[in-house]
Amino acid sequence: MVTGLLPTGRRYAMTEAIRRQYEELKAKYPDRVLLFRSGNIYEAFGDDAKIVSKVCNINLSESEGGKSYVAFPHYSIDTYLPKLIRAGHTLALCDQLEAPKPVKRIIKRSDGG
Repeated sequence: MVTGLLPTGRRYAMTEAIRRQYEELKAKYPDRVLLFRSGNIYEAFGDDAKIVSKVCNINLSESEGGKSYVAFPHYSIDTYLPKLIRAGHTLALCDQLEAPKPVKRIIKRSDGG
């Protein structure tokens, strides 16, 4: 599990299953900035996080495992998407297909494709 603190001070945890899901989508869209919806936030990791941080002026965080990430509220997507596009980046959005539930399984997500 990758853990860290968000700029809000909220503890962040990415399970291995979610990380695999993210990595599979990133492999499918390696040339795009992947924004990954998790609950009420969008996240980006690694080099994508560095791009989002720089273009959108969002604090870049680092997990306890040394992985870079950014997170922002889902309702801010309309603010950040135009900035990223104007900066010349192609994006891939991954939205949840199910509401998060207090169960111990991975929830369905889609890249829309």
